[in-house]
Amino acid sequence: MAKKKVRKITRPKKVTRSKKVTRSQGHQVTRPKKVTRLKAKKPKSPEASLEKVGKVTHYFGHVNAAAVKLLKGGLKVGDSIYIKGHTTDFKERVTSIQLDHAAIPFGEKGQEIGLSVKSRVRQGDSVYKI
Repeated sequence: MAKKKVRKITRPKKVTRSKKVTRSQGHQVTRPKKVTRLKAKKPKSPEASLEKVGKVTHYFGHVNAAAVKLLKGGLKVGDSIYIKGHTTDFKERVTSIQLDHAAIPFGEKGQEIGLSVKSRVRQGDSVYKI
């Protein structure tokens, strides 16, 4: 039996333009031109321009409330906040703030306050002031 020859299909090679560079000795060397690619601009995330006020430490599902540790600045009733996490992403207005089960008008840096929220939040979610 004779073996059949299998013909390999080859693609044509890409042609790149070359730039000639002369050296001091008179030899010419060819180098391919550098290809510059345009990079797509990433859209800025909304939290890049906002002030991070706190971090969610706990969520109480039966009363739709979140425990928030205030890290910077303060938060008062009537402020608009933006809560962002791995699966959480919503804006809302602060309607009530509690500290030790007592309503307070504002929370200060270092306090761990209770906020009523409209949707489920998770531990570690960031709270931004709008």
